[in-house]
Amino acid sequence: MTGAPRAGVAGWPIAHSRSPLIHGYWLKSLGLAGSYEKIAVPPDGFAAFAQRIRGGELAGANITIPFKEIACAACDRLSDDARAVGAVNTLWREGGELRGDNTDIAGFLANLDDRAPGWSTQIRRAIVIGAGGAARAIVAALRSRGVASITLANRTLERAVNLASRFASGVEAASFETLPSLLAGADLLVNASSLGMQGQPALSLELAGLPAHGIVVDLVYVPLRTPLLAAAAARGLKTVDGLGMLLHQAVPGFERWFGVRPQVTPELRALIEADILGVHKRSAE
Repeated sequence: MTGAPRAGVAGWPIAHSRSPLIHGYWLKSLGLAGSYEKIAVPPDGFAAFAQRIRGGELAGANITIPFKEIACAACDRLSDDARAVGAVNTLWREGGELRGDNTDIAGFLANLDDRAPGWSTQIRRAIVIGAGGAARAIVAALRSRGVASITLANRTLERAVNLASRFASGVEAASFETLPSLLAGADLLVNASSLGMQGQPALSLELAGLPAHGIVVDLVYVPLRTPLLAAAAARGLKTVDGLGMLLHQAVPGFERWFGVRPQVTPELRALIEADILGVHKRSAE
């Protein structure tokens, strides 16, 4: 590659992505040459896009829906996290090879460490809602911190059963309807589904069964305050929104492409919050 490094975020659709705001902020604040852009890749165009990285046109890219699993299969070499999750969200070129990583695991853990310090010493049993790629990353993250018991609850039970089977003992599946009865023994509740996201049905869940020390995490960040987090806060429970995970998962890719490890700062979070709140307000009008 000649000239300043170019990177971006690839997906279909891609207009909603906040990644250019995040990486643009870091490039400017660190005084680095380079660019980061939204790259719309049609469903049948991923192979050609991956070749742009292999050929050196791009330093790498973040990968979002619907390409995370396709990207995993396209890589010459995977990180341990990408292999564990079976999905890739970060690509780069190294030694002529296309390399892939999944930084959702590190992003989720860094966000919890930041917003709920010491959380892992208190969590023995967790419930994860969802059975897609995000849920896979969350289960892998929790297992890496020694959470002994994880229950996957999903609207389609078969998907939860299939995901639980990817892991060894300590991960079980449950139907979505049984969630209220499962909460009493849980220390952590994580929404890794699209429920509560702008334009999607709300996640309506009675949280009375959660113990007072319980932590509620929602990976959704548009809106920032989801119905689930509002209900948890009303009960006095500790809540963690999904924006921090978005910010922290971006760090390793930026370092790969531009050679400097950036920091997630209050100023950056405020910038992205303002953008999310502004767009959410306009869409509601």
